[in-house]
Amino acid sequence: MVKHVLLVKPKGKTYYSAYPPLGLLKLSTYEKKQGNTTELVYGTGQTIQTKPDTIYISSLFTWGWEPVWEAVRYYASKFPNAELWLGGLYASLMPEHAALSGVKPDHIFKGIHPKAELELPDYELVPQWNKKEKASIVFASRGCIRSCVFCGVPQIEGKLCLQRNSIREQIWPGHKRLIFFDNNLLATKNVDSIFNQIADIGFPVDFNQGLDARLINEKIAEKIAEIKIDRFVRLAFDTSDVAHSVENAIQLLKAQGIDGRNILVYLLYNFTDTPQDFFDRLKKVLKLGAVAYPMRFQPVHTLKKNSYISPLWSKERLNSVDTARRLWGSGGTFPPYAGLMKVKVEGCQTFDEAFTNGIYEKNGGL
Repeated sequence: MVKHVLLVKPKGKTYYSAYPPLGLLKLSTYEKKQGNTTELVYGTGQTIQTKPDTIYISSLFTWGWEPVWEAVRYYASKFPNAELWLGGLYASLMPEHAALSGVKPDHIFKGIHPKAELELPDYELVPQWNKKEKASIVFASRGCIRSCVFCGVPQIEGKLCLQRNSIREQIWPGHKRLIFFDNNLLATKNVDSIFNQIADIGFPVDFNQGLDARLINEKIAEKIAEIKIDRFVRLAFDTSDVAHSVENAIQLLKAQGIDGRNILVYLLYNFTDTPQDFFDRLKKVLKLGAVAYPMRFQPVHTLKKNSYISPLWSKERLNSVDTARRLWGSGGTFPPYAGLMKVKVEGCQTFDEAFTNGIYEKNGGL
């Protein structure tokens, strides 16, 4: 019997992603191979072409739970006889809370679907992505060798696993870019083979989840320099403990001819750091000629974005970072341009001196 499968990506102010719903697209391919038909909709109130037998609803970050609940309740009411499943980040991290939406607890899928994961995403369902972005999202591996307490990967994917020998079968016909979603690509045992394939394919690459600075050596830096990077090489400077590794990685990349302005460094703050520690890391990145991207810490199980304030921070200091990103940043980043370096990096010694309003009056603005 042929079944019709409805794939639902929730829609709302707290539910946003610039990328297509990869899990749903993989489920589409998997279901089609079983002889079933699929349909993708966004949010509620959409026209449904065929009455579904099965409904898959995706979820993103935990603070985007409200649109997920809305979708669950809407489609459960509209198609009461359909088998409804909820999966994704929120469902995996907070299944008990997700069950309050009305979905059956045993129909909350936690983690990665072992069969669908191996399928090529069904990009036919996202024609606008194919027309505008023309990018295939690929995984050379799942999981990570680290166990960072601020990260949800250990709970969802676990240790490094599903290490692939090839990425070619994950490229959709007509796509001209590659976006890697690996959480620690450089840790995979097949990293040399993967980089060789990237170079051979010749497409621009975005290592979207970043590269582990602790694993960048001269050989890796050389391989990165040999491929086409889609704008940025992304690194993370989460704590001062990895300062040496980050500095070494930036210097190795620059030695291979990669411009510092094409190296983006994420700076976690509002975690176990102090404002001064954050500022010291920011200054170090800018002095190395790279671009700094402040990333505010969110607890893994938070239900409201930006509600957490670390005991070492304050609401006012957190707001001052947001204000600075708007006033003297560029797209939320702090590039190492001359005005910023002179006024903030060389002209200030403390966080408060750099990030309070007085600095604008003192230096006449930027």
